[in-house]
Formats: sequence, structure tokens, C-alpha cells
Amino acid sequence: MQKNEIYETVITGMTAEGSGVCRVDGMAVFVPMTAVGDRLRVRIVKVLKSYAFGIIEDLHDPAEGRQEPDCPIFRQCGGCVFRHVTYAAELQYKAQFVEDAFRRIGGLSPAFEPILGAQERDGYRNKAQYPVTQQDGHLVCGFYARHSHRVIPFTGCRLQPEAFTALLEALLPFLERCGVTAYDEKAHTGELRHIYLRRGHHSGEMMLCLVVRTSVAKKVQPHLEELTAQFPALVSILESVNPERTNVILGRKITVLAGKAGITDTMCGNSVELSPQAFYQVNTAQAERLYAVGKDYAALTGRELLLDLYCGAGTIGLSMADAVRKVIGVEIVPQAVENARANAQHSGIGNASFFCGDAGAIADQLRTEGARPDVIVLDPPRKGCDALTLESCAAMQPERIVMISCNPATAARDCRVFAENGYVTERVRAVDLFPGTAHVECVVLMSREK
Repeated sequence: MQKNEIYETVITGMTAEGSGVCRVDGMAVFVPMTAVGDRLRVRIVKVLKSYAFGIIEDLHDPAEGRQEPDCPIFRQCGGCVFRHVTYAAELQYKAQFVEDAFRRIGGLSPAFEPILGAQERDGYRNKAQYPVTQQDGHLVCGFYARHSHRVIPFTGCRLQPEAFTALLEALLPFLERCGVTAYDEKAHTGELRHIYLRRGHHSGEMMLCLVVRTSVAKKVQPHLEELTAQFPALVSILESVNPERTNVILGRKITVLAGKAGITDTMCGNSVELSPQAFYQVNTAQAERLYAVGKDYAALTGRELLLDLYCGAGTIGLSMADAVRKVIGVEIVPQAVENARANAQHSGIGNASFFCGDAGAIADQLRTEGARPDVIVLDPPRKGCDALTLESCAAMQPERIVMISCNPATAARDCRVFAENGYVTERVRAVDLFPGTAHVECVVLMSREK
């Protein structure tokens, strides 16, 4: 196989990153923006030892699940990968991602329950971070092109609420009038790096955080009443100074420029305070359904001690507090722990306490002190749980472990470790919180072997 050769083939599978898979002379070829069942000619663009990459040369027999993309920058933007297929096809792919991960990586065969699709495919995100650059002498923001840091200017993303588009279209010229300059990543000059927006799904409150290399407070602060008058829902305007050469967005220092230090919302009927640093599911309506699945899996009776690791702003544990004796939440981000404690207080929940620290270290400390939770809930980051967390959780011997994961591959890996320590992976359900993208959540129930 050589670069630029063209082959007649058919797409037979889909990777977890959203590329179609075909086989040419026994070698796997990955082709983006295809659908399972597409019959096409593929041009080879890169050949490695055991696989290759291709692009569509000619699509002469489209798959049944294919549709015209409904976004003008779909082919350039690095966000969505499934706007060219129906939502039914997307859900089918994602359910298969989860099942494949547990069977192949975990070596597990739980009951795979039907994927829980989102009720809305568009406008669901409550958070967005837009990189900023300068184009033709003007500030523009948008999204990175695939596999690059080249900004594709765009303010009308279908995944974001219309309120974000309206704010951005007013904000960019406002910042220009204030004399704010765009950050240049290569030269490490200029000021504005990212525009970070957050919105309460139920409350409608909005947060604007200007992520800058050097402070622009003196430039913008005298004029912020202009913005807040135009957007009354904008109750929190912040500045995060990040002077480092880094891909990390937020800096260590965050200052309130106007309004509050965060926003409020409601999750599963509980009041939620959100700082910029606090983890909060970006699809509130679907997250409430996700947590309901987790609560069902936990099979709570009102007598349990529940340990909630990687608890963020406490939303999962607080959603289950009415059905347990006590909730203990653990989170490493101090601001998120402060939010969690405030959320419990404002919701009138008196049986929840939250600790700041590494999940594994505190789980190990609790185990050493003789804590015996009946149920452990895990909501780890994409990299999954570390060895200490897995070891400590298994050693405390809870009756049930419920994992809510944004990465089926690391979830399957971690469940395999629990299986080696006496836990049966009984049920798995994929839940789509991120329509259009390659990401999919899953909820897992593990029970201790009798």
C-alpha cells in the first residue's frame, strides 16, 4: 500500500474517535467522516506498519444512516465527529464503543442495557471555552481545527445555547473598543487567550471568564455596565490570569471583575453553586438522567454510608443523600469542595460532608481508620482511577460499587481490577451526554461476590 493510492472498499466499523474503519489487502484503514455501510473509494494519505489513514475520494453508495452535515464548519472543526449521520446511527455506534471496551479491554460480560440517548441533540452545553485570535485586524473566537491549534472563527456552534452566540457577538467588538488584544500562542504576546462561558441550565444565570496572559481589568472594568445592561443574565464576570506557555486554560489566579464569584443552578432538585474551577456535567438535563441511573444501580435503602469519590461540586452524592444514612464526598479541587459544602447547606442536606484531597489518599486513610461504606460511587476523570484508589475501595469491601465514567476504555480497565478483587461487573448502561461528539458516558454496577 502506498500513499495516494485509491481503493474501492466498504466501511465496516467505527473507532471510538469517530473514524470509519475499512480493510484494504487485510490492513485496517481509518477514514474520518464516514458511516458504517458506506461504499466508497478511499485515497490513502498515510501508511504505517500495521494500519493506514485515508480520506473519501468518491462516495458512490452512502450508508442508510448518513445525512448532510448541518454545521458549516463540521469538516474543519475538531469538536463534532457525527453530524454527518442520524442520531439513531450515532447512538448505535456509541453503544458499541462501550460494549467493545468492556469485552475486549476488561474481558467482562455484564448485562449491557440499552443506551440512554439525549432528548436534545443541539443546544445542550452549559459550558464553552473559545480560543481567541486576531484576523484581519479584529478579535475572533471559535474552535480549534482537527489536530491543531489553528482557530476556526465561529460563534454559532449548534451544541451551545443561543445565549452564548448572542453574548459572543456583542463581546468581541466590546473588547476591541476596550483595547484588548488577542494572545499569540507562538510569540507568547498579546492578552486574551480564551473566552470561558458557563450558564445555569435551569437558572439561566451566565458566567463570563476572560482568560488572559496579562490582566486587562483596567481596560474593561470601567465599561462592564454596558455588558450587564445588555445581558441581565450575566451575573458573574471574572478574569483568570494565565501567563504560562501551556495548554492548560485557566490560570491559578481568578479575580471578580463584576457581579458574583460564580453562578447558581439546580441539579436533581438541589441548589448548586458553581465556580469556574468546579467540575459540572456540561449537559445538565442528561446528567440528571445519568445520575438517576446511578442511583437506581446503587439500590439504596436509607441505611447506607455512601462514599462519593471524585465528587466535584457534590452533585452525585447530593442527588442520593435523601436515600442514604450519610454521604462522604472527596474532591481534590478546593473550590469545588467549597461549592459542594455550600450546595449541601443551601439544599438543606445535613447528612453530607466533603473532604478536599486526592481520592486515593483519602480513601486509603478512611480504610485505615476502619471506614466501611456500604456503597462507593466513583466518577473519575478520563484517565480513570489510580492504583491506590482501586486498592483502597476494594479493601473497604462495600456491597456495591457504582462507577460513572466518561471513558469506557479506562472504566473497563478499572472494572477488570475490581473483578480480580472479588467484584462482579453486573450491569452497564451507556448514556449519551455529548451528542455529535465521539464522547459517551457509561454507568457500571459492581457487586461483591458472596
